[in-house]
Amino acid sequence: MSRQSNRATDSKKMNSELFTLTYGALVTQLCKDYENDEEVNKQLDKIKFTSHVVLHRFFQEGCAAGKITNKMGYNIGVRLIEDFLARSSVGRCHDFRETADVIAKVAFKMYLGITPSVTNWSPAGDEFSLILESNPLVDFVELPDNHSNLVYSSLLCGVLRGALEMVQMAVDVRFAQDTLRGDSVTEIRMKFIKRIEENLPAGDE
Repeated sequence: MSRQSNRATDSKKMNSELFTLTYGALVTQLCKDYENDEEVNKQLDKIKFTSHVVLHRFFQEGCAAGKITNKMGYNIGVRLIEDFLARSSVGRCHDFRETADVIAKVAFKMYLGITPSVTNWSPAGDEFSLILESNPLVDFVELPDNHSNLVYSSLLCGVLRGALEMVQMAVDVRFAQDTLRGDSVTEIRMKFIKRIEENLPAGDE
């Protein structure tokens, strides 16, 4: 029993490290492909993932083709929400506060193995912060001086925005603080914009 538990823990750690290194290779490739950090940030924001295996395969295919396309990122984002709903018992959230709790306590735990704190709510209740005490994406990472404007984990913003769009919720997501850039914590700021109305076929309204 103990040996099996140790093997499972070791396997999980290896998968996590493989994911981190694969993502690092992806960022490195994008830095070579684009001239400035702002464009790299945009590309990372567009790329969404469902699992270590999907990201690893996506990276291999993207590099083999010599480019990362918006369509690939969008398709992965669609699979993310489908995978999440299938693997979790979460139903439709009734408000933004409930959404925030699901993101922090279920989604981040499921895909990254961490549970961010939900804090800094706006008075209107339409904006909050996710505080990450640790960020698996930045393990083994140091930003070089010539990439001071790179938001290394921009991918997470794309993941959150893309997944929520699939459940008819438009949000703005950005990094407010980042330990890689000298801040004491990593803070992701999320703001509710609007509910996206479903376009029903004629006659179904």
